[in-house]
Amino acid sequence: MASVADSIPVDFAACLARHGRERPRHTALILDDRRLSWGDLSRRVAQTANALQDLGLQRGDKVAMLAATSIEYVTLFAGTVVAGGCAVPLSGMVQGDAIERMIRDCDARVLAVSESTRGQVAAFAEGLEQILPGGFIGLDFARDPWRGFDAWIADRPTDWPQVEVRPSDPFDLIYSSGTTGMPKGIEHPHAMRSRHLVLGEQLGMDGDAVTLSSTPLYSNTTLVALLPTLAGGGTVVLMKKFDAGEFLDLAEKHRVTHAMLVPVQYQRILAHPDFDRHDLSSFRLKLSTSAPLRRSVIEDANRRWPGELIEIYGLTEGGVATFLDTRQFPDKLDTVGRPPDNVELVILDEQGRPVPPGEIGEVAGRSEAMMTGYYKRPDKTGELLWYDGQGRLFFRTGDMGRLDEDGFLQLLDRKKDMIISGGFNVYATDLEQVLLRHPDVTDAAVVGVPSEQWGETPVGIVVLREGARASADDLREWANARLGKTQRLNAVQIRDSLPRSTIGKVLKRELREEFMAASS
Repeated sequence: MASVADSIPVDFAACLARHGRERPRHTALILDDRRLSWGDLSRRVAQTANALQDLGLQRGDKVAMLAATSIEYVTLFAGTVVAGGCAVPLSGMVQGDAIERMIRDCDARVLAVSESTRGQVAAFAEGLEQILPGGFIGLDFARDPWRGFDAWIADRPTDWPQVEVRPSDPFDLIYSSGTTGMPKGIEHPHAMRSRHLVLGEQLGMDGDAVTLSSTPLYSNTTLVALLPTLAGGGTVVLMKKFDAGEFLDLAEKHRVTHAMLVPVQYQRILAHPDFDRHDLSSFRLKLSTSAPLRRSVIEDANRRWPGELIEIYGLTEGGVATFLDTRQFPDKLDTVGRPPDNVELVILDEQGRPVPPGEIGEVAGRSEAMMTGYYKRPDKTGELLWYDGQGRLFFRTGDMGRLDEDGFLQLLDRKKDMIISGGFNVYATDLEQVLLRHPDVTDAAVVGVPSEQWGETPVGIVVLREGARASADDLREWANARLGKTQRLNAVQIRDSLPRSTIGKVLKRELREEFMAASS
């Protein structure tokens, strides 16, 4: 079994082994009609770890996973950590040759795929010289050179391997989101993940917890709730793909207590016509992250959905975190909360100097949970770093915001998304909030587009509620009557939907590129 030298608060591998011994019949994982007990999961994780070591996997070696959500995926992830390796869950949403580049970049020694993703690596897989002999694993199929997962681990010992890992050793490597270009590999050490497990304990992710996991397994959003639930000995219900109706059915059927969701999921769940017909009384806590949750959505959820609702703001890189208990602070719903005791935030001006409460600047922070760095990218890591007068390290977020007099953080925009129109800084978030107050608008995004007169000018893209009749000109005039002179929208477009990532973030880069192409 893996052990951690110079101990960390919670040892993930030791937790899994203990639950296998102490509660072998308790359900660990559920997917569709399949259930895996803690006894079975513990055995399969041990077999996986031994199979990886038999391949020649060494401490810190990377195991890349490009696959659909499955029980085998979770088992391989856990087995990698138990073997002392580093799990690398990959998104299949990237374009071009980015998948091959990520697999090569992370120095993967093992590559696991599912039948649905095999075609994305077929052209280059056998040319990956760094893969160990026998290191191509099919999680739900077997076809040369891919070894079927079940057959691969079937005859391996069920004793947990003895591996000593250090707090600084890599636990996982998460590639930054994006649909173009080369994402950066964010290396999480064991010490950082252990802090996430401690947070999970504090949020009640214990042996009685039932967490419904409805976002992709390659997302850090998913792992922040899934891993603590497993470390706490609870039950994780997996969804292959999010569907609001199915989410409600599973939540009622399995008496779900916890869920980590992104804002667009809250909107779709609450808007589902059968929402109020489902018994959701088992919920103890719902978490929201990846983007600010709108006040109207929070108020609707707190009115109709049992359990607490906490909004979390943070970076996959760590360092920065705020929490908003939405029931406790109903007058702060336009913020993302304030940092806990072990997190320190500062707001920096353009010269990198801290500014007082109320002033706008770039958010930076430090905490006990911080990444090692961007894997093999010291240049990009350096761009993230800021040191205060005492030489203490902070991570810059690229987000613009301000702290109010009570220490609550209001986010305004990504620094790169800020619109500079006529020399004035225009924050898209402010404009979006105005558009969203219109009774006919259900979704909105604002981007800056080139303007000969102003340099940039803001354009709104909106989605209307079913049956709404407002025109684009009506919406522009309505919003501009409520905006300052320097904020006014140049135009509004109406669309059926906004482009979003798999965890619900609006892809503003795609919107800007559309306008750039149209104007060229």
